[in-house]
Amino acid sequence: MACMIPAPAYHPDPRFQALGGEFADPVEPADFPETVLRFRNDRAAATVGLETLDDRAWLRHFGRFEPLPDNQTRPLAMRYHGHQFRVYNPDLGDGRGFLFGQLREAGTGRLLDLATKGSGQTPWSRAGDGRLTLKGGVREILAASFLEALGVPTSRWCGL
Repeated sequence: MACMIPAPAYHPDPRFQALGGEFADPVEPADFPETVLRFRNDRAAATVGLETLDDRAWLRHFGRFEPLPDNQTRPLAMRYHGHQFRVYNPDLGDGRGFLFGQLREAGTGRLLDLATKGSGQTPWSRAGDGRLTLKGGVREILAASFLEALGVPTSRWCGL
C-alpha cells in the first residue's frame, strides 16, 4: 500500500473533534463491495494539496475512508439542532453524511471540511440505509459547481 505524499498546499487542521462529544458521533462508513472512481476534481483537490493522490490512494482515502495524514482519525456524524416539521428539535444530526477531515485552503487559509454524503448509516439515519443514489450525487455536484462558477461561496466536491 503506497503512502500519500502531501503536496506543499496540504495543511491539515482537524479542529471539530476537539469541540467534544456533544457535537458529533463517531461512525463507521459503509463497507461497499466495490468502489468506483467516476470522476475527480483535480482543480478543487489542488486547493487543499490533495492533487498528488493517485487513483488508488484516492479510493483508499475517499472510498474506504482511510484517514489522511495528520488529520481526523475517524469519521464523525455532526449533530445540530433546528426546526423540523414546524417544531424545534434539539436532537438532529447528519443521517447519511459525515465529516472526514479538515484542511486549510491554499491562498486563503480558510478552514474547509472534507465531508461525504451517502457513506452509510449514522445514529441520525432514522432507519434509512445512509446511502445516496448516483443521480442525487450528480445533481448536488452540478448545483455546487454552478454556484461556484457564479462566485457564490458554497460547498465544492472533489470526486464521485
